[in-house]
Amino acid sequence: MTDMKRRFIAGAVCPACSQMDTIVMYEEDGVPHRECVSCGFADTLDERGNSVPREIPTRVTAPKPAKPAATSHTVQFFPNPKLKKK
Repeated sequence: MTDMKRRFIAGAVCPACSQMDTIVMYEEDGVPHRECVSCGFADTLDERGNSVPREIPTRVTAPKPAKPAATSHTVQFFPNPKLKKK
């Protein structure tokens, strides 16, 4: 595991809890991250320093439930003598 240097950002305000001076910046594999030590808010930043939004869970993006195992049933048809063609 690499040694990450975490540094506080002076004057930064947490977007989640609005606390000042609680944001810590660090890099993981060259990707900048920020984290609030007060409320635990964390996000990833892009190359311009903008927050990369996470996909909001909705009914459309929710993971689909696994389909139940297909069960097979044996069906036997009995011919109806009244339906015989003459």
